[in-house]
Amino acid sequence: MAERRLIGVLGGMGPLATVDFMQKVIEATPAIHDQDHVPLIVYSVPQIPDRVGAAVAGTDEPLPAMLTGIKTLEQAGVEAIAIACNTAHAWYDQLAASTKVPIIHMAQAVIDAASQDTGPIAVLATVGTLRAGIYQRYFEKAGWQALVPEGQDQAHIVDAIAAVKCGEIERARASFDTAAAGLLALGAGRLLLACTELPVAAKGSIHETRCLDATACLARASVEFACRLQQ
Repeated sequence: MAERRLIGVLGGMGPLATVDFMQKVIEATPAIHDQDHVPLIVYSVPQIPDRVGAAVAGTDEPLPAMLTGIKTLEQAGVEAIAIACNTAHAWYDQLAASTKVPIIHMAQAVIDAASQDTGPIAVLATVGTLRAGIYQRYFEKAGWQALVPEGQDQAHIVDAIAAVKCGEIERARASFDTAAAGLLALGAGRLLLACTELPVAAKGSIHETRCLDATACLARASVEFACRLQQ
């Protein structure tokens, strides 16, 4: 039986995206038996206040609820925490400062997992994630070029995200495909799925092979941590 470290998941933002993250942790884990898989404790509370509106308005409305989640996971004995929401990373510094448990940063997981050799990467994300500059800052440090959607392209991304949240997957895929086609036409080399709803929308899309999945990157980073035993 392989020894694994316990990972906490701050989720519920939204619920289907949290399940998608968990599925990707399972897929990324080298395992033969049940006991080889990564142990997870998942805090999935959809009542955490809206992250996008708060990030756009510059308020901290979701922070207390997220801090409660972090504290709950810490008390459960997790050894690292993954936040299954891109926009929530706008409060990463405050969340990380509240606990001694390391929090794996999704943007850093993307940088660590991928090589940027195909031209600009379009950042498909909520308005809040884009406004907070979460990926733009990390891309700049890594020397990557970010293409930020605007106008109708961003409107289609927002609709794809909203459609996943209410379970309208066909509508989500159609809106995603429209946005993807527009961004590739603008010169994007790859499409970064920087909202945890977007991998659900992109699944089965004609543009799926051009995508870089931030959720999958976070899952792989979590598995790597869980499998890397303390010296």
